[in-house]
Amino acid sequence: MKTINTIELRPGMVTAGSIKTRKGQEIIPAGTTLTKQLISRIEFYGIGAVSIDETSMLTEEEVQAALQAAMTQKLANTPKTAEQPSVPETPKNEVAYSQQVKRSKSFQEYSLNSTLVTNTLQKQLEGFVNEGKPMDFDELLRVVKSLITPGQTIIQYFDMLHNLRSIDDSVYSHSLNVAMISRILGKWLKWSGDDLDQLVIAGLLHDIGKMKIPPEVLNKEGKLTDEEFEMIRWHPRAGYDLIKDLNIDSRIKKAALQHHERCDGTGYPEKATVASLDEFSMVIAIADVYDAMTAARKYRAPLCPFQVIREFERDGFHKYKTQFLLTFLQRIATTYQNNRVILNDGRAAKIILLNQNALSEPLVQLNDGSCIDLASSPLYIQSIV
Repeated sequence: MKTINTIELRPGMVTAGSIKTRKGQEIIPAGTTLTKQLISRIEFYGIGAVSIDETSMLTEEEVQAALQAAMTQKLANTPKTAEQPSVPETPKNEVAYSQQVKRSKSFQEYSLNSTLVTNTLQKQLEGFVNEGKPMDFDELLRVVKSLITPGQTIIQYFDMLHNLRSIDDSVYSHSLNVAMISRILGKWLKWSGDDLDQLVIAGLLHDIGKMKIPPEVLNKEGKLTDEEFEMIRWHPRAGYDLIKDLNIDSRIKKAALQHHERCDGTGYPEKATVASLDEFSMVIAIADVYDAMTAARKYRAPLCPFQVIREFERDGFHKYKTQFLLTFLQRIATTYQNNRVILNDGRAAKIILLNQNALSEPLVQLNDGSCIDLASSPLYIQSIV
């Protein structure tokens, strides 16, 4: 048995003991073979390290072989029907949608503008934290709003967001993404224009406390020590301390402090519950997790929106404000209504009907015209096409 950081987990590793939340709720039993989705669940609960069976710490080649064998076994054990052939059928005429997005003129323009906005944010935050310079919030709002193109649909924005990724996304690019996603959710909640502006600033500043963490700790690839892990968990308090005396909306300050708190009291740094959480904080908490889970990690590719929806549906409704989370998930799922997707067995399909009781498991139609209700199937949506 070996205890390793969550960031070091790889698909194929086997848990040596049950994995529990800080309140003692078991989320993964002992002896479970980890998948990308299970690792994301561990991340979702903010669990920093877990015990792994050392014999399961395989090479990359062995991991891929084990996953392939598991998929083959899963398909072999699934009853063969017209909707589900035993051999995955990957369509040859499917062009990678991400490549289509990245080649578009709108994406190239957004990529450039996003880099400029991120650089502006970085300059202002570093000037404030390191040199005591005042931040120009009017300028920050102006450059962020420059990314909002008239006529741009929500699906176009999320397409660009999901494809504008790198494994080493900075605190600044993450903060910009959270600000933009929070603004979209605020619009869906029908908040006023002034509230949306303040929410954008809250998103931009929510992780400012990470700038007080030594870079060698914040960017460490290996296992964190207990002391280093506590430094990471300290950043909400550090962020609040940095901005608490500024003449800004109090909700912005609370968002910096509370964005890792959860409605059921399992968050940090104060284990606050829903009664003491600010609405800005609860919106930014959702945007923060969504952006983190759809970003690339060294141990996994970005999760597609429906995989993230599934994680939220499984574990989120007691952790996040139900009204906010349900609005967010319904809107995200509806955004991809009628979209082409790839299932985890390699086949292409089209989403034709959302399941309001399980938004991550819609009814899909295959290329041959047959349909699969994912709510009653072991299959799931692996990527958007």
